[in-house]
Amino acid sequence: MQVLIDEVLPSLELAMADVGVKGDFWKKMLSRSKEASQGDLALPCFPFAKQLGCSPDEAATQIANALQIDVGEAVAVGPYVNIRASMDWLTVQLSKEPETKESILIEHTSANPNGPFHVGRARNAVLGDTFVRMYRAAGYDVTAEYYVDDMGKQVGILCWALENLEEEQVQQLLIDGEIPIEKSPHSSKDDHARVLWYQAANLLKSKDPVVDSGVTELVQKSEEADEDILNRFEAAYQPVLDGMLETLGRMGIAFDSFTKESKFIVDGSVEILMDQLQSSQLHGVAENGAHYLELESKGVKGKSTQFFYRRGDGSSLYATRDLAYHQYKWTRSGRLLNILGEDHKLQSKQVGIALDELNTQNPEVVFYAFTKLADGKMSTRRGNVVYMDDLLDEARSRALETVRDARPDLPEEKLLEIAEAVGVSATRFNIARISPEKGITFRWSDALSLEADSAPFIMYSHARSCSIRRKAGEVDLSVGLNVAGLSGSAADLVRRMAYMNDELQTAIDSNAPHNFCAWLSSLAVDYNRFYRDNYVIEDGVVNVQNLILSELAREHLRRGCEAVGIIPIEEM
Repeated sequence: MQVLIDEVLPSLELAMADVGVKGDFWKKMLSRSKEASQGDLALPCFPFAKQLGCSPDEAATQIANALQIDVGEAVAVGPYVNIRASMDWLTVQLSKEPETKESILIEHTSANPNGPFHVGRARNAVLGDTFVRMYRAAGYDVTAEYYVDDMGKQVGILCWALENLEEEQVQQLLIDGEIPIEKSPHSSKDDHARVLWYQAANLLKSKDPVVDSGVTELVQKSEEADEDILNRFEAAYQPVLDGMLETLGRMGIAFDSFTKESKFIVDGSVEILMDQLQSSQLHGVAENGAHYLELESKGVKGKSTQFFYRRGDGSSLYATRDLAYHQYKWTRSGRLLNILGEDHKLQSKQVGIALDELNTQNPEVVFYAFTKLADGKMSTRRGNVVYMDDLLDEARSRALETVRDARPDLPEEKLLEIAEAVGVSATRFNIARISPEKGITFRWSDALSLEADSAPFIMYSHARSCSIRRKAGEVDLSVGLNVAGLSGSAADLVRRMAYMNDELQTAIDSNAPHNFCAWLSSLAVDYNRFYRDNYVIEDGVVNVQNLILSELAREHLRRGCEAVGIIPIEEM
């Protein structure tokens, strides 16, 4: 409701001065009404009673009587001033496009390319892409970025395994380690096939030191920008990454740019950065010759006060390259946003302090809690995961049963198309609608819910609006919406839609995509109530005003769906 607050504040300042309220502390008290039936905004008047020498109820009456606003009306209800926007003002908001805003680079997902996406990894991807979509819908120039870990230990293990293990050996290691060997339609995808080598090497590493020494040698050479090793690493991980991106593409998740971690070793920027950090007042050297920043004075406690950025042999660490990566990102955009798991909080703080020492601005960060199985945390290495490809297949299968029962008249090809859209959208929405800081325990029943407050319900509402438009035929809608006399569910629908841009920006500013998901669900409910109460087509006759309102709802539902990754299909 910030757009309405901005409209009302100047007049409210005058009213407060007129009645004798001093100070501007009250500005933070004006907020959305808890009950929509009472108005759009509410101002509690308890704090003003003492200043004005009257009861809170009387204070509310005085302020309401003094308040003159062009955008609606103000009334006193007990100790509150309730403000309701007029239909005329709301109608103007319906046609407003989001203003063009600044550029922002959003880095998300960036999962190690060592195996398929599982539902634990998927939360980063879904949240990140939802932020990308929301920012774009709000008018920002967005770059979606994937940071490719092309030289770390995980890639080193994968490379060593592919170069040193035979298929029979892999199979036996997995059997001995009680890691299930996947049998699914996706087994031949490179990300699903190569993860078996990665898992087998991890099992072998625990009992054969040759694996550890071999991987260590590969990683060390990669950190020295050894061209041959980096090429071998790429040959190992690229097919896996391609398979991962194929899965993300099925979910509607795409990236504008990819940056390799090795870039900052090859171009020398990490070396320059490490030399700069040596001049920091926080700089220290360990007994083994490693360089670090001592962060205790910066509020870091416990065993993690030393932030190591250079090993004793002179090589850099992952976090050091992360510093160079952030400096590079700042050359490409005026705002940076990182989507990170909650286990990165300490490292993010350490990196932030190091960036301060380099006179480099910190990025904005959204942390999210983990998705886990009912019996514990997921692990690609241990094989206790639910892969996204299998989840999406199951979602499509369950959706197909429901769609086939509801629409037996549709050909099988169309049923499959709808089921795929419903399955993907339901999977995404059931992640996006949960607050990032809340953990998720994965259950099939929750992940594939087709009930109300779900993606399928929103999709059905959009499809219904499309169906109504088709049935209405050619109708001249240029007369525009006449709000005079609008009431009930029709007025409620206008009020809901009018705040879409505001709700979107508020969700962005508060890093709360789940709040916009909730608003979108409410819009779908309001639209269903509207067409239940107001016939658009009756006995073959089209009510033009109701059709105009239905078309506005269709556009707002479409925009809302695209902003959270729901596929706005036109038939269900």
